[in-house]
Amino acid sequence: MSVAITIDNAVKKYGGTSIIPGLSARIRNGEFFTLLGPSGCGKTTLLRMIAGFATMEGGTIAFDGNVINNIPTHKRNIGMVFQNYAIFPHLTVRQNVEYGLKLRRTEKTELKRRVDEMLEIVKITELQHRLPESLSGGQQQRVALARAVVIHPSVLLMDEPLSNLDAKLRVEMRSAIREIQEKVGITTVYVTHDQEEALAISDRIAVMKDGVIQQIGTPERIYSRPHDVFVATFVGHSNCLPGRLVPEGTGYALHLGEGCVLQMGNLREGLGKCEALVCIRPEEFMPSPDGGIGFKVKGKVFLGKYIIYELVFADMDGPTVQWSQDIGQAVKTYGVGDFVALQPNLEKINLFTLNGVESLVKGVSRYDE
Repeated sequence: MSVAITIDNAVKKYGGTSIIPGLSARIRNGEFFTLLGPSGCGKTTLLRMIAGFATMEGGTIAFDGNVINNIPTHKRNIGMVFQNYAIFPHLTVRQNVEYGLKLRRTEKTELKRRVDEMLEIVKITELQHRLPESLSGGQQQRVALARAVVIHPSVLLMDEPLSNLDAKLRVEMRSAIREIQEKVGITTVYVTHDQEEALAISDRIAVMKDGVIQQIGTPERIYSRPHDVFVATFVGHSNCLPGRLVPEGTGYALHLGEGCVLQMGNLREGLGKCEALVCIRPEEFMPSPDGGIGFKVKGKVFLGKYIIYELVFADMDGPTVQWSQDIGQAVKTYGVGDFVALQPNLEKINLFTLNGVESLVKGVSRYDE
């Protein structure tokens, strides 16, 4: 039976250095929860703390309210899938999947039933008598997943399980993992640095930086309403521009340089006049025949369905801006040196304090729990 996980003020230190200074999170029963962040941010360390492989210098981790800090790894009833598969090369596929059940002295009839069922779920029944050396990377990963899940663990922990696969196989396997997790209904904590992977398979995502959770939310919320500039720029691409907010009527006027003013109505109340950072995703620009922000095309990359343009402001100094044009929706495309007027989607723009640590958009919070 799966469980809810409560992490309360967890601390991890190596020597005098705090890797995780005091982290809290709530993982729901049966959900697919992803720890996403750059290398060295502490996501694998946190996973190892949940597993019992890493000690804790403070705080607690609880399964369904029962603190597990002092419970050894082999008694936590967890399944783990590693980056390097860690399946036994001298055992067949079936023997690998049986291994954990035999350790638990599962009755033979029940063992056979559960192994047959799991081989079918992960779609490797026809491979059951092969040795791992004859399997592809994706097939080996399915074996590792079957071995982890067949013991009916309370929690499934997955550490960068797809990083050794090629791009096409990663897409195929992430769909398989999500399908299997939904079918089994097991609480899953998944570690990755791949934003697209996290967005594709997660119920919720925790974005981490320097051992601290920057935001927890659904993939849609993380992408469309990031809590801070780090999340906005790490998950997908955002054009970040300096701006100035001025209260005007019931909303605000957002000034982007001389003569460029956008009317904003979805911001927090009582902000007053202030400097801000404006983040606009490349796909949130649209050509504006009636005027907009003037740009000159500096470069372009054709990506099949999309063209990514590199733009510079036509009438003022500023950073380079990316625009993603959907060719299927395009009336015309542009060449290097062309001028184009673009209007951002005002409902989707994200604004942050000048230091980038907090959103100014109404209703955006750090933890969507």
